[in-house]
Amino acid sequence: MNKMNTKPTIKPENIQFCSGPCKKRPGWSFDNFNKSILGRSHRSIEGINLINQVIDQTRKVAEIPNDYLVGIVPGSATGAIEMAMWNFLGPRPVDFITFDVFGNRWYQDVVHNLKLNDVHNHDAQFGELPDLTQIKPKHDVLFTWNGTTTGVRVPDAKWISDNHEGLIICDATSAAFGMELPWSKLDVTIFSWQKCLGGEAGCGVIVLSPKAIARLQEYTPSWPVPWLLSLKNNEMINYGVFEGKTINTPSMMVVADALDALNWIESIGGLKESIRKTNENFSVIDKWVADKDWIDFDAKDPVTRSTTSVCLQLTDNEFNKLNVSEKWGKINHICCMLKNENVALDIKNHALSRPGFRIWCGPTVESGDISALLPWLEWAYKEG
Repeated sequence: MNKMNTKPTIKPENIQFCSGPCKKRPGWSFDNFNKSILGRSHRSIEGINLINQVIDQTRKVAEIPNDYLVGIVPGSATGAIEMAMWNFLGPRPVDFITFDVFGNRWYQDVVHNLKLNDVHNHDAQFGELPDLTQIKPKHDVLFTWNGTTTGVRVPDAKWISDNHEGLIICDATSAAFGMELPWSKLDVTIFSWQKCLGGEAGCGVIVLSPKAIARLQEYTPSWPVPWLLSLKNNEMINYGVFEGKTINTPSMMVVADALDALNWIESIGGLKESIRKTNENFSVIDKWVADKDWIDFDAKDPVTRSTTSVCLQLTDNEFNKLNVSEKWGKINHICCMLKNENVALDIKNHALSRPGFRIWCGPTVESGDISALLPWLEWAYKEG
């Protein structure tokens, strides 16, 4: 051991910093929700009422306009974005904005599975945003608001024209409840419960603007849409999806847990406080990184840095001399040290991203835990 590398003494009270599924809310317990719904049908009056409570509370807490539809759909955020692509794309050219693993995955899906021809991919170097001025107002647009694998986000929606003619389809998975979403500029928005809410996986949320509802009414894709992904029934909108009548059977425990998470956000002060907590958590890392010469953000521009899924890279010369496999070996070793010291779990970046760390800073995480983690991360880096 390096004698000059003093081992920290203060540890986080909660060592969960995973970027999905994320840490449960402070004070979470199985006793927080009514377990009488377990073993009941999702088609029962009680089951439908519970799902509708989640829909209503989602609208309220996320501040979604009353003329937008909110639905609970299968397959978490992945299912929701697939549903959006299979139901809405086709009548217009499509602009894809890709700057992370998942944005590129949606682009590949549309090109190779839906086989659309008039598709334009606007990509960027790792850690950067594409040139958003190239987006065409007449095109449909699909983009990820926050890239969990690069730590890059769009900072706002100023690049979206107020008169945009096509649909704006937004994967807001790790942005919802942690960043401000301008609903007036978003037509199809999807997210899941296991990110900023700290909920369980399995269900996705899809939010439709009046313009998206009109597209759904007027347009039927030329391809067959699988029942699990369809928002229509006999060429009519399946409004049941937005009225608590889910396409498939959800886990009622997961639904009850989502309601508990939404109620918690309301109890702490709502969306404004949830975003404030997220920004506070990020600022702890931001100030710490600014004082270090061996670690930096993956996102090059401070304006585009994610405040929820914070991605960090080692920058010292010795690390940069390593090949990719050796770099991941170094990252894995540091993560194992932190796990063995009972300091941090699941802070390794996504396997398809660059070797590095990813620390979740959403509202269910406490800033004191992040402050306690960072000296340990430096200790493990120097020790390893």
